[in-house]
Order: sequence, then C-alpha cells, then structure tokens
Amino acid sequence: MNNIEVFPFTNEHIDDVTKISALSFTTPWSRESIEKELYNVFSKYVVAKIDNRIIGFGGMWLIIDEGHITNIAVHPEFREYGVGSKILQGLIHICNEHNAHAMTLEVRSSNLPAQGLYKKYGFLEEGIRKKYYEDTGEDAILMWKRDVLKTTV
Repeated sequence: MNNIEVFPFTNEHIDDVTKISALSFTTPWSRESIEKELYNVFSKYVVAKIDNRIIGFGGMWLIIDEGHITNIAVHPEFREYGVGSKILQGLIHICNEHNAHAMTLEVRSSNLPAQGLYKKYGFLEEGIRKKYYEDTGEDAILMWKRDVLKTTV
C-alpha cells in the first residue's frame, strides 16, 4: 500500500478516530478525550488516509524536547500493511521539526506487533511499569528512542 498519506489531525477526523480507537483498544479514549487533544498545546496528532478514508491515527505530547507517544491505532482491516510505520514516521518527523531529541512510550507487554514496530525504528526497552493497565493489571514496557534527531523518515 504505497498510497498511504499522513496528515495533521483536525476536527473533521474526530468521528473516524473515535471509531478506530474503539476498534483498537480494550479501554478506548472517549470522543471527548480525543476532541480535547485538538486544544492541548502539547498535543501533536496525525491521521493516516487511503483514498480519503481515515485508516489510522497516532499522537504524542511534545514537552520541551521529548515526545511522549500517547497512542497509535490502525483500523483492523488495514493492519499489517505498513500503516503503523507511516504514522510513526509522521510523529518522528514532527519531533525533528521541533528539535525533540527523544521519544518515549508505554506499550502492553502482550502487544508484540507494536513492540516490533517500535524496535524497527530504534526504540529500546528501558523498564517495566508494573500493573500499568487498570483494565487488566497488565504490565507496560517502557521504551525510549534517544536519537530522534538522527532519524530520517
């Protein structure tokens, strides 16, 4: 799928992002939480499109010189086509534009596909947050990429 395009998240994407969140997460973000990200001064979100259809999204909070990825989700029909990579590349590009030198995130210990995506882009496991996820009590793996400015996308 070479026709995947990544764009900044806007008001017109809220419904699609809410639906993809509900399809992707055990505890999805509410529509209100997603909408609030549009007005959060630290928030940077992107959406992935194919033929004008929103098929994924990702976001982070950019604080000083670090990006903290809050979520990346791809519609189930479009998984394993490189959409997550395009979204992550979009977030890395934003970090480069803002001279952010590092990125971090928490990922479920059971989410091996997501861990593989992050490792592909140079994220390293640097810790565990025990029982981080309230819905299941599952641990989160804390990952960091500390050389963002050296990454070309």
